[in-house]
Amino acid sequence: MQKSVTMAALFVLFALFPLALAAHDYGDALSKSILFFEAQRSGFLPRSQRVQWRGNSGLNDGKANGVDLVGGYYDAGDNVKFGLPMAFTITMMSWGVVEYGRQIAASGELGHAMDAIKWGTDYFIKAHPQPDVLYGEVGDGNSDHYCWQRPEDMSTSRLAYKLDPSNPGSDLAGETAAAMAAASIVFRHSNPSYANELLTHAQQLFEFADKYRGKYDSSITVAQKYYRSVSGYADELLWAAAWLYKATNNQQYLNYLGDNGDALGGTGWAMTEFGWDVKYAGVQALVAKMLMGGQAGHYASVFENYQKKAEYFMCSCLGKGSQNVQKTPGGLIFRQRWNNLQFVTSSSFLLAVYSDYLTSARRELNCASGPVAPSELLSFAKSQVDYILGDNPRATSYMVGYGSNYPQQVHHRGSSIVSIKVDPSFVSCRGGYATWFSRKASDPNVLTGAIVGGPDAYDNFADERDNYEQTEPATYNNAPVLGLLARFHMGHSGYNQLLPVAAPVHKTQPSPAPVDKTTPVQAPSSAPIAIEQKVTTSWNYEGKTYYRYSTIVTNKSSKTLNSLNLSISKLYGPLWGLTKSGDSYTFPEWLKSLAAGKSLEFIYIHSASQAEINVSSYNLV
Repeated sequence: MQKSVTMAALFVLFALFPLALAAHDYGDALSKSILFFEAQRSGFLPRSQRVQWRGNSGLNDGKANGVDLVGGYYDAGDNVKFGLPMAFTITMMSWGVVEYGRQIAASGELGHAMDAIKWGTDYFIKAHPQPDVLYGEVGDGNSDHYCWQRPEDMSTSRLAYKLDPSNPGSDLAGETAAAMAAASIVFRHSNPSYANELLTHAQQLFEFADKYRGKYDSSITVAQKYYRSVSGYADELLWAAAWLYKATNNQQYLNYLGDNGDALGGTGWAMTEFGWDVKYAGVQALVAKMLMGGQAGHYASVFENYQKKAEYFMCSCLGKGSQNVQKTPGGLIFRQRWNNLQFVTSSSFLLAVYSDYLTSARRELNCASGPVAPSELLSFAKSQVDYILGDNPRATSYMVGYGSNYPQQVHHRGSSIVSIKVDPSFVSCRGGYATWFSRKASDPNVLTGAIVGGPDAYDNFADERDNYEQTEPATYNNAPVLGLLARFHMGHSGYNQLLPVAAPVHKTQPSPAPVDKTTPVQAPSSAPIAIEQKVTTSWNYEGKTYYRYSTIVTNKSSKTLNSLNLSISKLYGPLWGLTKSGDSYTFPEWLKSLAAGKSLEFIYIHSASQAEINVSSYNLV
């Protein structure tokens, strides 16, 4: 296959490139990206299954080991259930819902997103039958890759491989703990008993990972050729602790991050990649959020070092750091030939959430080249997503089924072989290669929503089934884009990404709010703008009682409110949800006006009675 193009060809491509640019339907892309996970399902398919060309598969998984391991996801174009990438997939989908659940719900896809997460966590519950036992793989890549069969016809080995105290795997156990902890946040309100079950498993898995340390691929050696843990397990231990702190607000996990940041590399490793193997940039972003949200406590200096490394990653992606990521001529982040888009989607997600963290904290990014506005991070993340959706020199959408020009010969067993519902004739191990793999025609089943491996370093792409480096999809390619696409489809929605600020866990009851002897901060009932404050929580720290105040500003008029200016005095702590402009405060950057009857909320924290808030000026139009 030709790996480069002539300068003349490049000139022609870029001359045509602007003509291919168009506004994208991120809502449609979001719906399709979630649908892909239904095509990757293993086990008994539910009545709600929308990908109708798939059937039940892997129904005896775990039977040879005396355990029920039916369910879960196939990782990519094969029929193996690899635990490490599956767990990372669930963590990233859950993170997307945690950050952008409102936008996903507004897009009408929250139910489908939660179903996709639960399909994975239901399997993890089965795979964790004892506190110190975790099944980390079903099937093996060697025998599976020898065959080309749809999942419903599998005749390859379905042996399961496990971790236990004698065969540790801190990276896999840690990532699975992170996945279940993150998912517990997703289900906390809609299914609290299930969320608690996930949290119990997550805590047990973290203890197992931390107590019995070792690399999982030294115990499950059949995974080495396919998902070798090059980075080791230190990043996953920190990653799991970060998610457990977010899920439980338990101080022990914050302590773990603070006490082990240096020893486990969280404060030391400056990364330019983020994915199923290397989690450092992800945990550094999470800890930076904790710092900006006022949760660091006496670990502030340690957490600042995490944040410096998080910002090193962000700057490197923008091309404004001391060491920058490679990009294709078309502007795509490029790390490797094989499935490069996995790094593009995961990096873009980090850029987007970190942009929102900075916006909420009213901070800029500090790069070697100088300060960078949060909006620049978000714009670059959007450019990467737009490239995937078709804004590239080839005008090719690398999401199957999106747009008019997308891959037709995907390296995927189920997609490339006629559906068992159309032709139930058994497809043999080697017969599948002869009849279907070598077939130079479009796939009989469209793998809607799948993000394939993508182009090479020069924006070249060959739509050929045997070109597995570029045409094979993977669940972890898609997982980060759920939140991204919802964010770009529905905007910021006025939500402060640093909130709620979690209070440290104490054995004593929180102190009551101070009695405020001043007049409540609320405009007269006849005024067009109402302001109401209330204490939502309080806690003690180093002898002081801190209060979290929620302030609601409501447009009570029948007109649209804009150009709002508030004066705030007697404020002795951080405030989130407004933009400071001189001596006054205005709408946050993501909000330009307030429609009739609508409200906005902002938050502040200090160790005093409520601040004095007044309306300085406004316009009604």
